[in-house]
Amino acid sequence: MDDIEILDLFRARKEEALAQTEIKYGNYCLSVANRILGSISDAEECVNDTLLQAWNAIPPAEPTVLRIYLAKITRRLAINRYHAARTQKRGGGEVEAVLDELAECVGQRMTPEDEQIAKDLSDFIRGFVRGLPDTERSIFLRRYFYAEPVKTIAERLGWSPTRVSVTLARTRKKLRAALIKEGYFNE
Repeated sequence: MDDIEILDLFRARKEEALAQTEIKYGNYCLSVANRILGSISDAEECVNDTLLQAWNAIPPAEPTVLRIYLAKITRRLAINRYHAARTQKRGGGEVEAVLDELAECVGQRMTPEDEQIAKDLSDFIRGFVRGLPDTERSIFLRRYFYAEPVKTIAERLGWSPTRVSVTLARTRKKLRAALIKEGYFNE
C-alpha cells in the first residue's frame, strides 16, 4: 500500500491505517529508535507510541513524506525516553556522543519563550544541511538525525572511521561559522 492510501485511511479514521503503517514503516521506525535507545524492547514501545501519535495527529497534520514524518516522531520519542532513562541512571551511549558533538555548534538550550528563534534556527540549519554536498549531507544526517555510530557510517561508505570523523568535524565547523555569521551563536 502506498503512502497516499495509508494517509487516506488515517483521514477516514480507519484503524487499518495503523496496521498498514506498521507493515510498511514498522522496521524502519524500530531501527531509528533502537539506534538511539540501544534496546529493542524500548524501541518497540517507541514504535507503538509513534503509531499512536500519528493516529492522533493525522488529520489535521498532512505529512508530505510519511516516512520522514514517522521518523521525526520516533526520533523525538526515543530521545525523550533516552533522557528519562538517563536521569535515572547515568550512562553513556551514541546519543550522548551525538549531543556532545553538536553542543559546540548550538550552545545553550533554549527556553520556551524562544520558540520563534528556535523555528528560525531550525529552518536555517535545515537550509544549511540541504546546501551540503550529497556525501557530506548523508554523513551529517546519519550521524546527527539517525544517531548512527561513526564506524557504521564508515563501513557503509567504505571509508575509514577517521575520515568520517574528520568530515563531521569540518561540517560542524562550517555550521558553527554559519551560525555565528547569522547571529545565532556567539564566538
